[in-house]
Amino acid sequence: MSEQNTEGLRPVRRALLSVSDKTGIVEFASALQRFDVEIISTGGTASRLRQSGINVTDIADVTGFPEMMDGRVKTLHPRIHGGLLALRDNEAHQAAMREHGITPIDMVVVNLYPFEQTVAREDVTLEEAIEQIDIGGPAMIRSAAKNFRDVTVVVSPDDYAKIISELQSTGGSTSLRHRRHLAKTAFQRTMMYDATVSAYLMSSEAHEQTEAGIHVVTGGISGARGGGGDSHVPVHSIEETDPLSDFAQWTMRKACDLRYGENPHQRAALYHTGASGGVAQAELLGGKEMSFNNYVDADAAWQLVSDFDETACAIIKHTNPAGVALGQSLEEAYRRALETDPISAFGGIVAFNRTVDEGAARALIEIFTEVVIAPDYSEAAIEVLRTKKNLRVLGVGEPVRAEGIEYKQISGGMLAQTRDTYRLTPDELKVVTKRAPSDEELRALLFAWTVCKHTKSNAIVYAREGQTVGVGAGQMSRVDSVKIGAMRAQLPVKGSVMASDAFFPFRDGIDEAAKHGITAVIQPGGSVRDEETIVAANEHGLAMVFTGIRHFKH
Repeated sequence: MSEQNTEGLRPVRRALLSVSDKTGIVEFASALQRFDVEIISTGGTASRLRQSGINVTDIADVTGFPEMMDGRVKTLHPRIHGGLLALRDNEAHQAAMREHGITPIDMVVVNLYPFEQTVAREDVTLEEAIEQIDIGGPAMIRSAAKNFRDVTVVVSPDDYAKIISELQSTGGSTSLRHRRHLAKTAFQRTMMYDATVSAYLMSSEAHEQTEAGIHVVTGGISGARGGGGDSHVPVHSIEETDPLSDFAQWTMRKACDLRYGENPHQRAALYHTGASGGVAQAELLGGKEMSFNNYVDADAAWQLVSDFDETACAIIKHTNPAGVALGQSLEEAYRRALETDPISAFGGIVAFNRTVDEGAARALIEIFTEVVIAPDYSEAAIEVLRTKKNLRVLGVGEPVRAEGIEYKQISGGMLAQTRDTYRLTPDELKVVTKRAPSDEELRALLFAWTVCKHTKSNAIVYAREGQTVGVGAGQMSRVDSVKIGAMRAQLPVKGSVMASDAFFPFRDGIDEAAKHGITAVIQPGGSVRDEETIVAANEHGLAMVFTGIRHFKH
């Protein structure tokens, strides 16, 4: 049978309407009645339709059973699912319908209990969430979608207008092509719904286990001074619960198409996963639309400033920090970050972790910037920033450090890992040189370490207390990152400290940094040649501390 010819048309004589989102349902039902469609309905939907003067048959009159158990049981009945699943051209199915008094149902209009909206509330309880898990709705949707050759399934008010238009053009029928498209949409909807429920139950279980005292256990470095292999990475294990389950699933809904991807010949779109907050759901308060690359860089900038409790500013270029600084005010933080590398900052992404005031806004527009992202903006700041028509202004809400699982797509599969949320404290540091860092050096080292965590490996960060001096990122050789970070520094490297995201495999990185006058080093340790780097640091009079943890970022 061709999907294009009239044999694919099916008249709609009987429709079941049961919706949580009642947007447009009265108008849609009225249109159906103009085609003499019998309308069956349930609970609140039936009441809304009757109040609007639409004739409705209660579901209980069809099944012979009342709605019961607080509405949990109303449509799970053979007279409903038989009417949906029966093949119209199958004589055995038709005989079974006649024998049991089942009448065909030609259309199902169902949208589900608002589970996603319910669990998005911060104060939602597990019991409230469970009550919003729809059972009858997905069952009807799946029955109707399975039998799309005979039944029209509608899961979104967005489809009402097109369906009515088709009914008008065909005299009350729907086409096979349209029914098949609606069935695909229906299965996508139930898939997303089930995945959201599963993800919520997994997260609530993890939360309950945490509350019960199940915790992350952090191991130290094994053989940090050599032996047993070239690298000994700290092991982090989780007792009793594993966030990397046998099945990984998440839901995504397209928010908008983007102009193009990383390059003009690539298509791109922004999707929402259902999680609250984050850069993907930031509000565009000014400027032109965001691009694919804008979002990638803005997320890198936002995650970096969110890792600081102090007032912070980060300037990002191609996901790496061009400059990062703390300040008593946002303007001070911005100007100190800009000092690191004002050339690379041109056309960059600027992130703040505080509400932007007029002073910071006026400083920001002194050079060309692609995007500014912050929790919020004062009215005066917005007015200033909107004077730059091409500056994209994003408001993202209060900083929240990203947690959970992150995924990277590879050909044929996905990689998954827990996010790098580790925050180093001073008492975890191990001094390995003759000289310990001073208090000022220690503060600078911890600052540099945080920035290094958000820099592509091999990562080297030179810094003073609260201000980056130079950054070497993404090099194939660690000593090259040491050289590049010093070479690109616009501020004096002498007197600064250095952070390395992973251990030094040879002493050459320490020797090279010492040439530029650094005073202290922070690094994970764990190389079989740690003794060589310690000797080098002592020879140069440097203080060096080991963290026992690395921060590779690929």
